[in-house]
Amino acid sequence: MTAHRPAGEVAEELWQRLLAEPWPLPREALPPGTALVGGAVRDGLLGSLERQPDLDVVVPGDALALTRQLARDHGGTCVVLDAERSIARLVLGGWSLDLARQEGSSLEADLRRRDYTINAIALPLPAAGAAPAVLVDPTGGLSHLGSRQLVAVSEANLLADPLRLLRGIRLACCLNFELDPTSRRWIESHANQLAQVAGERVLAELEKLASAAYGETGLALALECGLLESWGADATPTGATPTDATATGAAALSALGLDQAQDRGLEAEEISWALPLARLAALLSPEALAGLRSSRRLQQRCRALRHWRQELGLAGGWDGLPEAGRLALCSELEADLPALLLLLPQSAAGLLERWRLPSDPLFHPAPPLDGLSLQQELAIPPGRLLGRLLAYLTLERAFGRLVAGPEAHADARAEVLAAAQSWWQQHAREGGAVGGMGPRRD
Repeated sequence: MTAHRPAGEVAEELWQRLLAEPWPLPREALPPGTALVGGAVRDGLLGSLERQPDLDVVVPGDALALTRQLARDHGGTCVVLDAERSIARLVLGGWSLDLARQEGSSLEADLRRRDYTINAIALPLPAAGAAPAVLVDPTGGLSHLGSRQLVAVSEANLLADPLRLLRGIRLACCLNFELDPTSRRWIESHANQLAQVAGERVLAELEKLASAAYGETGLALALECGLLESWGADATPTGATPTDATATGAAALSALGLDQAQDRGLEAEEISWALPLARLAALLSPEALAGLRSSRRLQQRCRALRHWRQELGLAGGWDGLPEAGRLALCSELEADLPALLLLLPQSAAGLLERWRLPSDPLFHPAPPLDGLSLQQELAIPPGRLLGRLLAYLTLERAFGRLVAGPEAHADARAEVLAAAQSWWQQHAREGGAVGGMGPRRD
């Protein structure tokens, strides 16, 4: 990629890639001595630069004041990221530009403070009309890019922000790089330091890792290195029973690869969200997610996935669940069923096909008539018993014993009302409820 090529040629090629789309502000707006660093440089050198990449620059002076001035001059928004270290973000025209004050006496000194060598390469911004400057690479990052190795700059740099321990696993996984043995040893030696990092930051890295094409491998490596012990990651697969309790978390994740998801019949859009969710559910209990300060919604989704995987295991599969159990599963996992199917030991393509049909009354359950209609038609009062009636009618519709809905013909609607009236009369008497005297006859 860069070996045996003139440094100026490499810099020129990188600059052309970076300018494939016009930047959100003129380069002349940035002061002399500004250098582009971080992911955009790395990805540009690898030929994998995204459209409108996030840009990180180091500036020789006060980055906060500069970002505020740029926001005023160009109609953007300034977001202060770290006031003490003078780091801010300029959001402008769909782009994100992070500006940081140079640390140390020189650009080389700043780069030597970074996490991994492939992130410690800088491209000084050329003056208007000038050729691109030669890349600044004080830690050998260009060589490591060429050999596809992830190498930590130093042990001390990893400990300066222990999140870098987990970030190294993510970078190696996402870039398909080999983790340098010495760097891995440092990560394993200091794995317990990750507990010092705010849970939200750890979870953000885990979510990025879970979303990677080969995220199951990266998450398994994080487990092997002991990085997630402090955060309560499971040592056994989701829904483990006494017969499989000796399996490891890595084994649970091994079945959650991209190829397996495709073999299960999931489409690309479904894989994009169901596979990361299934990986997180396999790895982290709701309690662990709570410790990581995740949203309650994510905790609920993972709890439901783990619960129903276990229930299906105990029942011997889908066919072993009673009707009420199947309806409860579909009600609770109406939006997330593909993720559950990824967690099951066997393929269930038929269930996936039914889930894709919005009209399927079991996989997208709803009562044949709403509660207000039932109250008006049958003169019954609101309350818990009405809720039970709606649940009964939903079950009957889910399994084809009743058909109704907004567009149902009169006979089908009458059938639903008759079934509801019969159920109500029986259960109202048993519960001593008042009402349900029969259909209204206006």
